[in-house]
Amino acid sequence: MLLLSVAIYGSHAPLLTLCKVDGTIPFSSASVVVLVELTKLLLSLLFLLACNRDLLRVAVSWRHVVPFALSALLYAANNNLVVHMQLFMDPSTYQVLSNLKIVSTALLYSLFLRQRLGARRWLALLLLLAAGVSYSCGGLQDPGSTSEMQLHVTLLGLVLLAVYCLISGLSAVYTEAILKSQALPLSLQNLFLYFFGVLLNLMGYLWSSAEGGFWEGFSSWVLVIVLSQALNGLIMSVVMKHSSNITRLFVISCSILVNALLSVTLFNLQLTLLFFVAVSCIGLAVHLYYGVT
Repeated sequence: MLLLSVAIYGSHAPLLTLCKVDGTIPFSSASVVVLVELTKLLLSLLFLLACNRDLLRVAVSWRHVVPFALSALLYAANNNLVVHMQLFMDPSTYQVLSNLKIVSTALLYSLFLRQRLGARRWLALLLLLAAGVSYSCGGLQDPGSTSEMQLHVTLLGLVLLAVYCLISGLSAVYTEAILKSQALPLSLQNLFLYFFGVLLNLMGYLWSSAEGGFWEGFSSWVLVIVLSQALNGLIMSVVMKHSSNITRLFVISCSILVNALLSVTLFNLQLTLLFFVAVSCIGLAVHLYYGVT
């Protein structure tokens, strides 16, 4: 599952590029998010019926259900922030600075879940941050491009970035805490989470009053994105239930390898020295965090 999740994370950006028409994404991102949440909800229900059918006759308290509303709200807020914050910075700056959520997630994980991380493990996480920044700053390069990356961000953009990193870490850590605190099957917990996810994101779609129809601009590649992101969400719930958000951070960082392979193969991009710096940082981070007791 971890290897599959690495592949899905790494293929997301190349798949979005394949969806573009005349250099722009032709569909509503809000529509895709609603479909991803709905797919996760349906898959969770399917798993529940297939593996835990007896739970359908079990009375569930609202104390089990309500906490997932806040989790879904945090995720929905985070998804909307990703869109709005890029109005105040260029995409390259967002790609570089968004790596700071590694630090925010680790800090909140250590603080709220009371998981003490030693100096070696903090060094490992800082190496993951360095890997993400290195790759974002130019791990891949268009053979015909000679211009250097120019970063631009406004003060409001920095504020929104800080809020984004905080909410990103908080949503992940809070969800992990809920999943581990309840003695319920994961499929049932996912059913609660994604019910609220569908509801909140559908409200967000209607509120945004996106131009065009719900299905406008959709293609077979968009459906691949929906299915892969839904599957990845379910895998990450397993990771948070039985492992931790730190494992999730390593999965996201390792997806750099898949992203680079697909970008070189599909779009003829070239690997630069910064890519190999990023790979070295990830390898050392894995050794420090998991290989040293």
